[in-house]
Amino acid sequence: MRYVWISFVALAALLVGYFAWPSRPASAPDSNGQSALPTHQVALVSSTRPVPSADSVVTFAMRQLGTNYCYAGNTPATGFDCSGFVQYVFQEFRVAMPHSTALLIAVGRPVAREQARRGDIVVFTGTASGSATPGHAGIVISGPGQPLRFIHSSSARRESGVKISQVEGTDYERRFMQVRRVL
Repeated sequence: MRYVWISFVALAALLVGYFAWPSRPASAPDSNGQSALPTHQVALVSSTRPVPSADSVVTFAMRQLGTNYCYAGNTPATGFDCSGFVQYVFQEFRVAMPHSTALLIAVGRPVAREQARRGDIVVFTGTASGSATPGHAGIVISGPGQPLRFIHSSSARRESGVKISQVEGTDYERRFMQVRRVL
């Protein structure tokens, strides 16, 4: 196993050296003090991206209404499960999300339910009575002070697929865990 790792490290170093090494040697400067060959310029890419607006996230999510439910699905072509839907929507805006409800409970930061706003993620337990682990998620489409409404991909026997639901007065109220702010 040690030889596999040594080979891997050697190959990685070789690839880094190949792509990082200048492809042409620098030439002597001409009479104006300029190099006859162009020098390599490195473009610095900012790792900070503009934060998408919550309205654009919700608008894009709403375009998926009616898409079929598919276990482990994360595209409109195959259908979505709940975390695949959240991942797909945020991926459109280059915001990385895990394809796992258990991991969605840790993204962003928690906010009070009363402070939930459009574009936040809402996480619920699974459907089993007494469940205490994350089992379902969606994207909030309501504003602070309004009844908590969200868009999600549901596996419900009746009306499965991407749809809008409300927390208050439904089983989602019993299952509610957290609202997470990612934008």
